[in-house]
Amino acid sequence: MLPKSGRKLPNANRVPSEAEYIAQISSALRHDLGGTGVAVKTIMRWTGASERSARTWMNGTGSPSGYHLLRLARECDAVFEVIVDLTSHPDAKLGVDLHAAEVAIARAMGAFENLKRQRSTSGRGHRRM
Repeated sequence: MLPKSGRKLPNANRVPSEAEYIAQISSALRHDLGGTGVAVKTIMRWTGASERSARTWMNGTGSPSGYHLLRLARECDAVFEVIVDLTSHPDAKLGVDLHAAEVAIARAMGAFENLKRQRSTSGRGHRRM
């Protein structure tokens, strides 16, 4: 009989600290929006939060509350990914990635169909053998 080596992965139930959460949300916002005043205005428009709150989130000196976090995650893929990563739900991230791939393929197919139509209407639609 083999000895049990353990069933839990190291750090599997590790809960991130508040400082880690704040830093990751700030990083996600700066990654997607940049560090400009336009970014702050965008956050304000997305969440309905004040300029001071938006700047606090961007600077990493504070974090959005539940409602504002939901609004940010809805608009900002990087914030959504942080939430998924911090809550240890990688399957949710896979679903988003699959949807993004599906959208990209649909756009590419649309562009391909447009090119085919242009080619057939321009009179250069002969085939190579």
